[in-house]
Amino acid sequence: MNCHDVDRVLSKGAPLPLPVEEHARSCNRCQQLLSTLNSPAPLDMPSPAALRKIAESLADNLRPVRPLAPARYFAGAFIGIFVSVVTLTVYRLGAFAIAVMTPLQTAAILSTLAISTGLLVYSLVSQMAPGSRHRFSPALLAAGITISVAIVMAVLFQVQQEENFWGNAWVCIRAGTLVGTLAAVPFWLVLRRGAMLSLPMTGAAAGLLSGLAGTSMLEMHCPNLNAWHILLSHLGVAILCALAGLAIGLTAEMRGRRSIHRSSPV
Repeated sequence: MNCHDVDRVLSKGAPLPLPVEEHARSCNRCQQLLSTLNSPAPLDMPSPAALRKIAESLADNLRPVRPLAPARYFAGAFIGIFVSVVTLTVYRLGAFAIAVMTPLQTAAILSTLAISTGLLVYSLVSQMAPGSRHRFSPALLAAGITISVAIVMAVLFQVQQEENFWGNAWVCIRAGTLVGTLAAVPFWLVLRRGAMLSLPMTGAAAGLLSGLAGTSMLEMHCPNLNAWHILLSHLGVAILCALAGLAIGLTAEMRGRRSIHRSSPV
């Protein structure tokens, strides 16, 4: 019996055979090992006051909640809000872009925006219910949608000379951002009915969806077919709204962590 044999016996967790005890009598190393294993672990139990404070902090925010509605209701609400906001604003401002675009351009850009909207709605509904399976990563989906829309815009429209480029871009950014903000308010009212685990990711996705409402309005309203104008001001609205949603989500998450840290017992 040697030290290696002792280690092998101890790793099995079986009762110690007599040869192990005899070896330990003449081996300081194994004596220290057995003494350490046999010594009782100190139990530092929290005081009754600390346990009571923990229980109170856990029960402080407990309240009955209603179960989540089926996913189709949330999806219908998101799509209904999106279509309503875009339709009303286009009706109010006019669909001048459709009159100057070719049928191919109109069908391609509106189909791309509709598919992007549907994918984002699916992602948001999944993020509202913990434990839902995501066919696509929410972060990769948001990035993929932005890149795909940019590619479609770059292919469909040509670069043109434009006077007062920045002034025209600012007009569209301001109008599109306003539409995105109008859509974001009812979107948030729907989102708060769920249980979001990642506020930054959900905020970015909701911001992108709101921004796409502004982008869709501009694609039907703005008759400027300069590719640079469309990429900067029309798609730029969706990107700005997504960044704003991400910032709001990060801020809300940090505030929540600070609140939990303050209320946690020392």
